[in-house]
Amino acid sequence: MLRYPSLRAPFDIFFLVCCIALTFDVLGPEIWGHGKTKDYPLWFWAGQQVLQGGDLYPRDLRQYFDFIYPPLSAVLLAVPAYFGKLALYSCLSLLNIVAWWMTAQLSSAMTGSGRMPGPWLFALPAFLTVTFVFDMFDLGQPNLVLLAMMLYGFWLLQHARPWMAGSMFALATAIKVFPVAVFPYLLWRRQWSTVASMLVFVTLFLFIVPAPIRGFQHNMTELENWYEGMIGSSSAKGFGQRDEQNWSWVNQSIIAVTHRLTRPINYNQDEPSKPPGYMNLLDLDFRTANWIVVAISILIGLGYIAVMPRRGRRTSRSDAEEIGILFCLITVASPLARQYYFMWLFFPITILIHRAAWDPRPAVRVGTWAVLAASITLLGFSLPVYPNALQAWGNNLAATAVIAGGLVWHILHPPSDAINADAVTGDAMASGLPPASRGLQPDFKHHP
Repeated sequence: MLRYPSLRAPFDIFFLVCCIALTFDVLGPEIWGHGKTKDYPLWFWAGQQVLQGGDLYPRDLRQYFDFIYPPLSAVLLAVPAYFGKLALYSCLSLLNIVAWWMTAQLSSAMTGSGRMPGPWLFALPAFLTVTFVFDMFDLGQPNLVLLAMMLYGFWLLQHARPWMAGSMFALATAIKVFPVAVFPYLLWRRQWSTVASMLVFVTLFLFIVPAPIRGFQHNMTELENWYEGMIGSSSAKGFGQRDEQNWSWVNQSIIAVTHRLTRPINYNQDEPSKPPGYMNLLDLDFRTANWIVVAISILIGLGYIAVMPRRGRRTSRSDAEEIGILFCLITVASPLARQYYFMWLFFPITILIHRAAWDPRPAVRVGTWAVLAASITLLGFSLPVYPNALQAWGNNLAATAVIAGGLVWHILHPPSDAINADAVTGDAMASGLPPASRGLQPDFKHHP
């Protein structure tokens, strides 16, 4: 399945050209300009703090946290930061390049379509999500790398390597927390080995790995400060150190959009120069709005459980659709879901593209293309030419709902020939059989 880019394939060459251009966006200002901005200087500062034995978080929790990630992230950044900014920025760009390539390959291989995509179909998800990829390079955010880790984790799970899968889920969680939402899914699907692996490796990554570098007590103190400052802080003003952003239009999580709709919140509060903007349909207090968020989350969770096929009815198609919905839910369930978080829609979009191309029912193919068109149109409202009010109303959240709805329909209405030809006896992920022996995945070794 896995392969390197080929200089004999036009789309692979185009991919490499795009990667060079995106890397230049990162390194160019640092080499010839006044220095790369966005999050890159912060990553270098965090790496240097580790190298110099300094504090990552203020001891006074009322102060502003510059670095808001767990200590392991800074420890990992310290290795390339030792060699300077250019080495660090180059390393982060290379990670994004590898993650982009692997995300495309793993996504196409895990759709359960049993078909090998041609060059155009293989490249289409990348074209549709290219603005998110640009954000990954330009901002220096790790969400694309986390996506590749999670996809690889599920790929390992389908290839009967539950402990390795758990280690990938744990690493993603230890870097940026929100992937921890995969844990309830693993519990529900009774992936006990993966659950145990994830717990063991999260403990290892958070408490053991940083200890020899930071000192055990120093690391424990920083974990406590990070927890109190990030997870333990929530009020009507905001949460997680970024009050001015968390209730504003830049956040399209279920939590933020629900609060903006039920409380009189200025969605332009992150830009004081702009006039206040409000979109609330109700005028509730903070506590009541939180209960509405809880109720919505419970209903979504119960709905997800209801559409998940029972053990004996799972197929490679339904597994892909189920995981695609999970990625949608993880994205919008995160308390903070900025524009670049929706990079995680890459896999769900790939699944729908495969269904639109190869579902044996003509009407279903047309309908799936319509779902894709609607979702991409909604995502497009995040472009700078449109007013921020559209993002305040949750255009990306709505697009995610449309994509998840399309996947739900496909789970509930599989083609009859797919059920007969691709039925999986028992739990597909725990069967211990490689996907090729179950007819689940095509061989991508000879992809054109």
